[in-house]
Amino acid sequence: MQSDDATDDEATGGASPASEAVPQRVAADLARRLAEQLAPGLYLVATPIGNLADITLRALTTLARADVIYCEDTRHSRTLVAHYGITRTLRPYHEHNAEEQRPRILADLARGARVALISDAGTPLVSDPGYKLVRDCIAESHTVVAIPGASAVMTGICVAGLPTDTFLFAGFLPPRSGARQTRIAELASVPATLIFFEAPTRVAETLTDLATTLGPRPAAVARELTKLHEDIARGTLPELAAHFENAPPKGEIVILVGPPGNEAITDEAIIAALESALAHMSLRDAAKAVAERLSAPKARVYDLGLKLKSGRTG
Repeated sequence: MQSDDATDDEATGGASPASEAVPQRVAADLARRLAEQLAPGLYLVATPIGNLADITLRALTTLARADVIYCEDTRHSRTLVAHYGITRTLRPYHEHNAEEQRPRILADLARGARVALISDAGTPLVSDPGYKLVRDCIAESHTVVAIPGASAVMTGICVAGLPTDTFLFAGFLPPRSGARQTRIAELASVPATLIFFEAPTRVAETLTDLATTLGPRPAAVARELTKLHEDIARGTLPELAAHFENAPPKGEIVILVGPPGNEAITDEAIIAALESALAHMSLRDAAKAVAERLSAPKARVYDLGLKLKSGRTG
């Protein structure tokens, strides 16, 4: 049955007058923007996280008018600019050469250059280099402009089916299990949906540590967002840990965990928090701090602290 929103042209595969107007208006908008001068400054340009069609008109015209485009990997970014016929110079800017490149960029900006910064995918600075460059540009009174667009963080939170009123992006968790559990315990009482990036090879063990520390919270694992094989797995943390133990994923991964509910805080979460606190606190102070942070009974936390210290000295 044809929906109320469909037109006769759409039902038969023909183009409606409205759809024919779209490319004309897009072309006119692009032409107008390309004809305008781009003011000097640093432009932080969001690029697609997978689907090249997700780039914005403003991003395209900014990249086309910039004097130079700095990117994490010139080979990776060349695919994007070549697809849209952008012929600007590409230069690398990543964690290994940032200290060397930053003075060069600042000098170019001082001469009135228009500099674009992009990451391999998504919004620059989000778990990517660029913060120090922006800080130094602001200190030297250079204009800094964000050109918003695709973000794996925002895309993931939209499709996870978890609370969206408050969320915390925590980047990548530590690669080793001990440090990872300690970091998870630090986040355990945050009243927000937690968002992490993770390498596909560590998804199963990370989900296991999340389940061990946080209990059966609702969660989602978003894979290859916006790409051909996009997949969203939803369930509790233990369920997802078991699933990915037997089916290691491939591709780009975002893990999302619902906020704390009525589930009891685990001993493992308390112990992980105590280990971190005892590095610079007495047992009494550590027990008090951890009990307050995790909303756990102080007597229980203190008892676990005694056992932990006994195990260290036994």
